[in-house]
Parts: sequence; C-alpha cells; structure tokens
Amino acid sequence: MRKQLKILLAADSLFVLAGGLLGPIYAIFVQNIGGDILTAGSSYAAFAFTSGILIYLIGKWEDHVKHLEKLLVASYALSCLGFIGYLLIQQPVHLFAVQIIFGIAGAVNKPAYDALYSKYLARTKAASQWGTWEGMVWISSAIGAVVGSYVAQVYGFRYLFTIMLGASIVGLTVSSLLIKKKSR
Repeated sequence: MRKQLKILLAADSLFVLAGGLLGPIYAIFVQNIGGDILTAGSSYAAFAFTSGILIYLIGKWEDHVKHLEKLLVASYALSCLGFIGYLLIQQPVHLFAVQIIFGIAGAVNKPAYDALYSKYLARTKAASQWGTWEGMVWISSAIGAVVGSYVAQVYGFRYLFTIMLGASIVGLTVSSLLIKKKSR
C-alpha cells in the first residue's frame, strides 16, 4: 500500500472516529440544549442538504484543481472548526450553524478524498484497498460509538467534544503530510 493511501486512511479514521463519538448519542445532546426529536432530525437534514447540494458543484470544480491535497486539508480544517463549534453550542439554532459548517466541509472533502484515494490505489488491489477504507469506517465508527457513549455518560458532553476536537486536530495534522513541500 502506498504511503499516501496510508496517510489518507489514518487521517480519515481520526475524523470518522471523532464523528462517531457523538453519532449514536446525538439526539440526547440535542435534547440537552433544549431541542427535541424534530430538532435532531432537521439539524441533521441541514448538514445533509448542505453537503448534498454543494458536493456536486464543488466536485465539478475540483475536477479542474491541481492540488486536491490542499483542498482535502482545508476540508479537515473546516471540520475542526465544526468540532470547536460543538463546544460553543448553547441552543438549537447554534447547532444548525455547526451542521452547515460540517455540510460544507463534507462537500469539499468527499470528492477530493475519493479522487486522491482512487489515484493512489494499486491497480491490481482496488477492491481490497477500497475494502480497507470501508472496514476502517465501520471499525472507527464502532469504537467511537462505545467510547463516546461512555465518555458522555461519565464525564459529560463538553469533555466528549474536547476529545472529538483533539482527534480531529491530529487527523488534520496527519492529512497535512500529503502536501508536498517545494524544495528550494
């Protein structure tokens, strides 16, 4: 497996883990800030609609961009801002803003990530290397679900969001290894 593919997997696993820490207990957090089931569903819809609408347009634009690595790193940086946003949420309206930030980050991330991942695949191992990514997503999500539930129950959501931010910052740092430095 190529070094770039390992970097992509490592960075994405940290972001999937960070998101997975909250995933199964998201509605409980929404209730804690004064929201209800409709707030949980509609705030997630704000994320999904934002990402869904923008992903096609941004993907078309990214077809003409030379340095997808930089866009990928930028998308992870934007996600880090989203994780900071979780620490600042005090009421449901703030949650919608954070979800829109994550929607924009996802729209920038997915086309760039998928293009780079495809670029670095070994020709004869495309299925197994995509399988590695799929497995990483599910395993990282599973670990996140258990750890996130435990942390939120024992220490609270603020501590959980701090861990999510920390994991995302490490993922951002790892992803920056994809950017080649120009030699002088």
